[in-house]
Amino acid sequence: MIGTLRSLMLVAVLTAADAAGAEATRSILSFADLDGWAEDDHGAALSVFLDTCGDLDDPDWRSLCAAAGTYEPDAARAFFELFFRPILIEDEKAPLFTGYFEPELNGSRTRTETYRYPVYKMPPEAREAGQWLSRRELLTSDVMKGRGLEIAWVDDPVELFFLQIQGSGRIRLPDGSSVRVGYGGANGHPYRSVGVELVRRGILGAHDVSARMIQSWVRKNPEIGAELLMHNPSYVFFREVSRVAADRGPLGAMNRSITAMRSIAVDPAYTPLGAPVWVEKDGKTPLRRLMIAQDTGSAIKGAQRADIFFGTGDAAGQAAGQLKDPGRMIVLLPIQRAYAMLPDEF
Repeated sequence: MIGTLRSLMLVAVLTAADAAGAEATRSILSFADLDGWAEDDHGAALSVFLDTCGDLDDPDWRSLCAAAGTYEPDAARAFFELFFRPILIEDEKAPLFTGYFEPELNGSRTRTETYRYPVYKMPPEAREAGQWLSRRELLTSDVMKGRGLEIAWVDDPVELFFLQIQGSGRIRLPDGSSVRVGYGGANGHPYRSVGVELVRRGILGAHDVSARMIQSWVRKNPEIGAELLMHNPSYVFFREVSRVAADRGPLGAMNRSITAMRSIAVDPAYTPLGAPVWVEKDGKTPLRRLMIAQDTGSAIKGAQRADIFFGTGDAAGQAAGQLKDPGRMIVLLPIQRAYAMLPDEF
């Protein structure tokens, strides 16, 4: 029986259109096709899966979540192999893994000469507008001033820019406490990469672009650098997050804490949020690990596109900023859904 099912899974391929109309090819694999599968810590992945599986509404996911809670960590591999099947989803875009992290900034609840760059809440008219003022229009006008929209002020506009890219972070206050902020909305403009713009201008080579390199260049060239940041018209607003314990990760798109090196951001047009995803990242430091799709990102588009969460602070940021690797990702879907993808003739 197992051999027959495996042979069916190896040959079953489905071509379908995603929500955006782009075609994607879905191939049903076996767990034997997953490089390094047997060596992973499946118990760690199961623990992270349990963080968000209770929020999945469909009946097949609810059944899996109920079953997951009955498995001990040492039986986690059996759980995934019994209830899921691996699905390789591919589109026309090349596979790409990048990294993200939760930055820590220095700031204050009040404006001072040192802390003078505001972290804003989203104004109601921006939420209602769909597409509101661009970054340039917002920062060069008085539209945000005097309205009490500031959560805090920070000391570095470049760090604030990258806080917006990451979507969440911690602001360390002078008294040693901290404010945690999460994504609160955006102005509706498309994200434009300043790294790509630096390459276009011939300032950096394509292989030299990283968050650290961009930050260094902007700081060394403050006037031109400030103008460069305006190249990205997208502007992210924040909300204060108080219910997450200090030792837990930031909230992801499922409004639950994400976990370093076990949570990834994906394109939900292809990968369901909450689904386990087998990651085969190549490059200088190959990674083979079962992760959970618990977040999204404006730059994360495509069937084989994922952003790996590295954790909190400078060390995590340095590691995340260097990641730009090929590989492949395989989504684990409930077995009923996998079999539903088999061609009719089977």
